Amino acid sequence: MTQMDVTNTTETPTALGRPIRRKEDARLLHGQTNWTDNIQLPGTLHMAILRSPMAHARITKLDVSGALKMPNVVAAYGAAELGDLNGSVPCVWPVTDDIVMPGFPALAIDKVRHVGDCVAVVLATDAVHAADALEAIEVDYEPLPAVVNMESAIADGSTIVHDDKGTNTCYVYNLGGGYDEVAAKADVIVKRRFINQRLIPAFMEPRAVVAAPMGMSDEITIWTSTQIPHILRVLLALVTGIPENNLRVVAPDVGGGFGGKLQCYREEILVTQLARKLGRPVKWTETRSEDMVATHHGRDQIQDIEIAATSDGKMLGLKVTLLANMGAYLQIITPGVPLLGMFMYPAIYKMDAYDFKCTGVFTNTTPTDAYRGAGRPEATYAIERIVDELAAELGMEPMELRKKNWITHEEFPFTTVAGLTYDTGNYEAATARAMELFDYDGLRAEQAQRRASGDPVQLGIGISTFTEMCGLAPSRTLGALKYVAGGWEHCTVRLLPTGKVEVVTGTSPHGQGHETAWSQIASSVLGVPVEDIEVIHSDTGRSPYGMDTYGSRSLAVGGQAIKKAADRLVEKAKVIAAHQLECSPEDIEFVEGVFRVKGDPEKVQPLAAVAFEAFTGHNLPPGVEPTLSAEATVDPEDFSYPHGTHLAAMEVDTETGKVTLRKYVCVDDVGVQVNPMIVEGQVHGGLAQGIAQAMFEGASYDEDGNLQTASFADYLLPSAMDLPSFITDTTCTPSTTHPLGTKGVGEAGAIASTPAIINGVVDALRPLGVTDINMPAAPMTVWRAIQAAKAGGAA
Repeated sequence: MTQMDVTNTTETPTALGRPIRRKEDARLLHGQTNWTDNIQLPGTLHMAILRSPMAHARITKLDVSGALKMPNVVAAYGAAELGDLNGSVPCVWPVTDDIVMPGFPALAIDKVRHVGDCVAVVLATDAVHAADALEAIEVDYEPLPAVVNMESAIADGSTIVHDDKGTNTCYVYNLGGGYDEVAAKADVIVKRRFINQRLIPAFMEPRAVVAAPMGMSDEITIWTSTQIPHILRVLLALVTGIPENNLRVVAPDVGGGFGGKLQCYREEILVTQLARKLGRPVKWTETRSEDMVATHHGRDQIQDIEIAATSDGKMLGLKVTLLANMGAYLQIITPGVPLLGMFMYPAIYKMDAYDFKCTGVFTNTTPTDAYRGAGRPEATYAIERIVDELAAELGMEPMELRKKNWITHEEFPFTTVAGLTYDTGNYEAATARAMELFDYDGLRAEQAQRRASGDPVQLGIGISTFTEMCGLAPSRTLGALKYVAGGWEHCTVRLLPTGKVEVVTGTSPHGQGHETAWSQIASSVLGVPVEDIEVIHSDTGRSPYGMDTYGSRSLAVGGQAIKKAADRLVEKAKVIAAHQLECSPEDIEFVEGVFRVKGDPEKVQPLAAVAFEAFTGHNLPPGVEPTLSAEATVDPEDFSYPHGTHLAAMEVDTETGKVTLRKYVCVDDVGVQVNPMIVEGQVHGGLAQGIAQAMFEGASYDEDGNLQTASFADYLLPSAMDLPSFITDTTCTPSTTHPLGTKGVGEAGAIASTPAIINGVVDALRPLGVTDINMPAAPMTVWRAIQAAKAGGAA
């Protein structure tokens, strides 16, 4: 961990780039916030959901009448009783013209397709009676064969998840070409199959939603633990038919999302529809057991990777063939998640050809969708693993192979073989600093000594040199990929009569520290202390426009909008100040919150004084309207491209398979940092999740489609005791795609750390013949790989 002087001081001239303590932490850490489940409205009905215990079955009988006889129960519904109110979950990313898009009803109609599918709901005056009444519902199932394995699902004669579609292939997407030609000229071709296992987001706060009709106005307010209140409002209007202007969506403080709350869920549709139908507030809070089977999962890809190179290590081309598990249904961006990684497989390397093919597959499992990194961790894992395997095949040191092929800093901007143009970067600088902090040469020497002595605990060095695309925009690019939404962001900056500032943003934080960082951006422009700035967010009633928070886009896009709006406000205020100071606006300069006449230091007007004058309207120049506010909507010209080098020292006990992370160093280039302390916190959180995928986490199903990891007793999460103190640092090549120069940081740790860990484990065991370890690298998995290698089998 790098050392920084953390401060509570927020005085001007500028707060930009300072490690100011987060403004929101006081209420969060002291329990003074308002989570969705804390909302208690008079007359609330509590909803409980009967979920399918089977992965694939016909519903031959469903009788909810017994539930209606239970104490405190007000209503109960199956799909038949709900009728036209049984809305369908929307998918906004139909990635191909011929994509198979089955219906996804909030309550299952005639058939269930995964364990946890919604069958019926009960509403009672309290949550306990609602849950108890579920047992009085009579339901009979006719079991059907389940298909869980993707290769089995697309094989001839497989069980079909959606009978009316006649296939389990959701789509086939191709990009690139020319690989076969360069492969024919290659001296070396390395092929590997990697499994990027299924993960469960497992955020701290389970999902919750409350919907309440607002008197006689036909308006409904929805409080929900979501990342996307603005997008959700639009989707709920489309699904329910409620006019958008009659819907208000509020995301109170949200206890983590990681992509798992980037969604329009069945439960949000049901609660909204039932509140409207019954004319009373309706509330649902999921249990952790529900969360494990009903909140969407992430990752779950089979990756067949092939790389061609010359004998001296020049990469010629890359071929990627994916099977991507959609699960039983398509959620909001399920089909598009693999395509977010599609452009990133070539990563930081120069090559001549790239072939990509992805087949989306339906199975009788919980639907998948975005999970921290969304497609880019999968791509980075595959390319960084295959680069290590190529180095081994060539007998080259893996870092030297990377240096031989990466884009040098003199070559930026650089258009990759996948078609992206990276604006800035310096992989050499980040790597040099990481190797220094890691003591790379010293650990390589220790590794050689351990190998020579036959130490049962071997040392491996894992490398991950990555880049990613952040700032999910521009809209025209997203549209070209058939994403049915934009990538812009909106902001309004208001200067109040007393000199305080309101920043109204369309981003929606769930742990990122927006209230602090956005205040720092506004402070840097306006010269107003951070503590005098309020950030208004996550409420479509107060912040009507926005594209919300995901994909490391909030700073790269939303931050630009804040700066642009604040700059516009200053320009308007300058005209008023010039009028008051009896000079031309061209003669005014604005420094540290004060307007000054150039060359006359006695003639000044503080911004706060201008604000009050704009409020009274007593002495405004002709054509200038009272009040001081400005709006801006920003749609960037391109993505931003952070990068970094991550190094892991892994110790592996060859007798037991136990894996220990001894040391972890990362040096990231995230462009200009608004708040270095928040940046470091984001990196730490991402590292924990990426390392967890490599060493601990993994969701698995049996052949009948039962989730075998349906609780924290079986789904292993790391604690602080399982992780070392990270050594972090940064370099900076400012992004040129927008004036702030920022790039994005929220997903970097999760993207880079997973291949670093597994490369380190494989590096430790390579002398034994081990060439791959399936994640998570649990002791039994590692031990079996060692035994297979010793026996001369595949490992």
